Amino acid sequence: MRTRKSARVGQYAALLAYLAFLALPFLWLLSTAFKSPRELGSPHPSWIPEDPTFGNFRQAFDEQPLLHAASNSLLAAASAALVAVLLATPMAYVMARHRTLLGRAATGWVVVSQAFPFVLVIIPLFLVLKNLRLIDSVFGLVMVYVVWSLPFALWMLVGYVRAVPAELEEAAAVDGAGRLRTLVSVTAPLLAPGIVATALFAFITAWNEFFFALVLLKTPEKQTLPVVLTHFIGAEGVADLGPLAAAAFLATLPSLVVFALIQRRITGGMTAGAVKG
Repeated sequence: MRTRKSARVGQYAALLAYLAFLALPFLWLLSTAFKSPRELGSPHPSWIPEDPTFGNFRQAFDEQPLLHAASNSLLAAASAALVAVLLATPMAYVMARHRTLLGRAATGWVVVSQAFPFVLVIIPLFLVLKNLRLIDSVFGLVMVYVVWSLPFALWMLVGYVRAVPAELEEAAAVDGAGRLRTLVSVTAPLLAPGIVATALFAFITAWNEFFFALVLLKTPEKQTLPVVLTHFIGAEGVADLGPLAAAAFLATLPSLVVFALIQRRITGGMTAGAVKG
C-alpha cells in the first residue's frame, strides 16, 4: 500500500511539474503584455503588473497589421485542415479495413515521415512550388500545410476507423444498405469525434507554423501572423517586448478557445481511437 501511495504521489507531482512547465511561459507572456514600459525596463521584474495597461495592445495594432495577418493565418489553417481531413478520411478507411502489406508499408512511411525536419524538405518544396509558380502564394502555402499535416491526420484517423466495429457495417449491408449509404449513415457519425480532433490538430499546427510561411511568403500583405510577430524585433535583435508580448498573447487565443470549446469531444474521440487502435 505504501508503495502504491508513493507511486501515486510521484505521478501527481510529475503532472503538476509538467503543468507548471506549460503554464509558466504563458503566464509570463500575459504578465508582460500588461506591463508599462517602466516595469518592462525594471531590473527587478514582478509577475503581477503594478500598473496594468492596454497600451501594449494599442501599440501592437498601430505598428503591425495584426488583423490582416490573422485573416491570412485563418484562411491558410482552415483550408489546410479541411483539405487534409477530406483526403485522409477515405484513405484511413481503406487502410484500416483492408490490412495488406502495402497498407502496412504506407503506415510505416507515415510514422517515419513525421521525423523529417523542416530544413530537410524546404528546398525540394521551394523548387516544386517555384516551378508551379506558387511562391509567395497563400494557395501554395496551403498545399505545403496539407502535405505536411496529411501523414499525421492519416495516422490518427486509422486508429479511429479501427475503433468502429466492422460488424455494424456488415449488419447495414445485410439490411440492404449499399457501401456509400453505410459509410454516410453508419460509419461517418461514429467517426465524427475523430474527424473533429484531427481537423483541430491540423488547424492548430498550421495556425502556429512559422518556418514554411517565412520562406515561402515574401509580400507583407500575404504574411501570416507568426511571421508578422517577428517584425517587433529590430534589425539588431532588440525586441519591442511589450507590443510583442501583447501580439503573441492574442495569437495564442484562437488555439485556447478552440480547445476549450471541443475538448470533451477530442478526449472522447482520442480515447476511442487509442483503445481499439
